[in-house]
Amino acid sequence: MKIVQVHSAFYPAIGGVANYVHSLSSEMVKRGNEVSVVTSTLYTNKEPGIEETGGIRVKRVKHLFKIGGTPVIPNLYSELRRIDADIIHAHLPTPYTADIACYVARKRNIPCVLTYHNDIVGRGINKYIAAAYNHLVLKKTLSDASAIISTQQRYLKMSPYLKRFSQKIAVIPCGVDTERFKPLPLKKDENSIFFLSMLNRYHRYKGLDCLLEALPQVKMKVKNLKLVVGGEGEWLGYYRQRVEALGLKEEVEFHGFIPDDSLAEYYNRCSVFVLPSISSSQEGFGMVLLEALACGTPVITTDIVGVAVDIKDSHTGTIVQPEDTGAMADAIIRLLVDKKSAVEMGRRGRKLVEDKYGWGRVGAEVLKLYGELR
Repeated sequence: MKIVQVHSAFYPAIGGVANYVHSLSSEMVKRGNEVSVVTSTLYTNKEPGIEETGGIRVKRVKHLFKIGGTPVIPNLYSELRRIDADIIHAHLPTPYTADIACYVARKRNIPCVLTYHNDIVGRGINKYIAAAYNHLVLKKTLSDASAIISTQQRYLKMSPYLKRFSQKIAVIPCGVDTERFKPLPLKKDENSIFFLSMLNRYHRYKGLDCLLEALPQVKMKVKNLKLVVGGEGEWLGYYRQRVEALGLKEEVEFHGFIPDDSLAEYYNRCSVFVLPSISSSQEGFGMVLLEALACGTPVITTDIVGVAVDIKDSHTGTIVQPEDTGAMADAIIRLLVDKKSAVEMGRRGRKLVEDKYGWGRVGAEVLKLYGELR
């Protein structure tokens, strides 16, 4: 099958959706399919052109500018009009690329799958841009899609935009590479916390502010506390100032961009991984939580994250309410102090991802959906 993935950014660019597209494309190649990715040069030093990575044909198209983090790619329409495809697969919450992909697929009578990772919202002027998009464009894009993948069941009821399209929605979770992310023979850094995200205004919903505000309470109960913050972005200076203001200079380390080949080591070395997301409309599935669990590390997150239900039911971590810094502090203290429970949670976490979230299983579900549409 000739599969074309369309998204605004692709490997080596980082980010939840970019990682999803890369992992899904790799799984489709393993299964003997021809996979092409049409993307921009966003967040990479790559030039426009064609390349191949891991058996995936990547076509990078020049973008002129960005609107709210979304690249505008004038040649995207013409590229998709002529590319050879049996299935086109687009991704939201990045508009424009998804809109053009679904429109072209309908015009060419090619099945189009749209993965709906989360709603499109914004702050400041972007709030009004997002509202205009949701009112004027999104309904058309969802109508053009042959099938819609939601990575979590709760979004079917929570999103005001998906309800009318329930008849063509399939719930298929995100996956994790259980060979790349796995327990390693490394010693844990005692009383260490790991947080990973892009540090820019678009990712404030990941809740680093809340985690920092919880740490002074943890510091009073736990000796030699350390928080490792992975990621880079224009808000790094702001977070450094917050650390100073909270008196946490000795406890917080900013490690910047963490290469892919080092991520598993970071997950293995930390005592606990924390994702304190605060926005139910912006937070999707929480793939970094799956990566940590695959490495045998317990997690703490909020109940708005897609995988939160499974984490709670399988006792592989702790779930708290968004922006409840007191509950966040208590959860961190419990896991750092009760090391036996933390180890057991990590063991169960590895089993959870092996049983339910390996890309082999998830890829099979997506491929089955493709086949049903042809």
